Amino acid sequence: MKKALMLAAALATASSALAAGKLEIFSWWSGDEGPALQALIKVFQAKYPGVAVDNATVSGGAGTNAKAVLKTRMLGGTPPDSFQVHAGQELIGTWVVANRMEDLTPLFKSEGWSKAFPKDLITLISSKGGIWSVPVNVHRSNVMWYNPAKLKSWGVTAPKTWPEFLTTCTKLKAKGVAAPLVVGENWTQQHLWENVMIGTLGAAGWEQLWNGKLKFTDPKVVAGFTTFGKVMDCANKDASGLSWQQASDRIADGTSAFNIMGDWAAGYFTTTKKLAPNTGFGWAVAPGTAKTFVMLADSFGLPKGAKNRAEAMNWLKVLGSKAGQDAFNPLKGSIAARLDSDLSKYNTYSKSAAADWKQSRIVGSLVHGAVAPESFTSAFGAVIDQFVASRDAKAATAAAAQLAAKAGIK
Repeated sequence: MKKALMLAAALATASSALAAGKLEIFSWWSGDEGPALQALIKVFQAKYPGVAVDNATVSGGAGTNAKAVLKTRMLGGTPPDSFQVHAGQELIGTWVVANRMEDLTPLFKSEGWSKAFPKDLITLISSKGGIWSVPVNVHRSNVMWYNPAKLKSWGVTAPKTWPEFLTTCTKLKAKGVAAPLVVGENWTQQHLWENVMIGTLGAAGWEQLWNGKLKFTDPKVVAGFTTFGKVMDCANKDASGLSWQQASDRIADGTSAFNIMGDWAAGYFTTTKKLAPNTGFGWAVAPGTAKTFVMLADSFGLPKGAKNRAEAMNWLKVLGSKAGQDAFNPLKGSIAARLDSDLSKYNTYSKSAAADWKQSRIVGSLVHGAVAPESFTSAFGAVIDQFVASRDAKAATAAAAQLAAKAGIK
């Protein structure tokens, strides 16, 4: 009897300890992105039912508000158990260099992720011999969107190079299209700039720009800025007042011919605008970037001093799993970072992106945190603003070179 009571007490204690498990997930996913996160949490709770999940979402500002709160907590010694961050230098150049993150290399080895994720992606999330975050998804940056019916009526096709784009721009203007290209506020212009630059330098040249082997003052980079200026001459004059969604609307209604935007636009076209892929909207890789996949990824890391470290490790395991990624990404409008996702769960656009993900050269996006530290990206918008106003390519490259030096890109 006594042994039975002791056993019951031990089981009760173990059950209580299990139920007392906690996990704080810090992110900026809210609104339309909330259901995708909830699907991920559901997968986690099915596997770890005793853990109480605190979904600590800080909405607004496309992550700007969340990053400000995160900085206060990290510097104050009260980090969340795991937090969302754009994969690559946004994390490495801020919190890894500050020695605030745990190396996840052992986790990647135990879970077999070095084979599950593309080598180019592993390189982007690695530094100083360590792997620092788990990517849960992938978005593609280098996509050109258009209205198939309108292009047909104008007698043009999606251009494959930037020189061809400029020729097409001239044709469209002659047909009365005032702004063949539509862009929005500053960050969307930076987004366009990186696609023009990758289309000018090539994937290898783009990587050299961020590892210091190619200087911003190089004539090739100056030429890229010059081309960017010519491309902007094809754009709408009210760009600074438009959100990316409002810019996308002008593709849907046929006001403009082309828009360079990430593939979250596919979700906007299909869900909000109720357009069918290949008829209501079409897409091609951005000019000059064939066989290149310019990526950004949402990922989570493990800060040193996490209060619930064991639960955070289990969260990361779910994030990197096939089940977790295939529950999250179809709702998010992104594709899995893994190479073995179940494509039957994905839409027409995502299936095409997933196919390219497996066979393209993968490089990181500047605007979305992959290739440069935040100290560079936060100041680069002013360089773009100045260039758009002046069209002075040499002044812009000189200013960018100064930012690169300050950020340690050399």
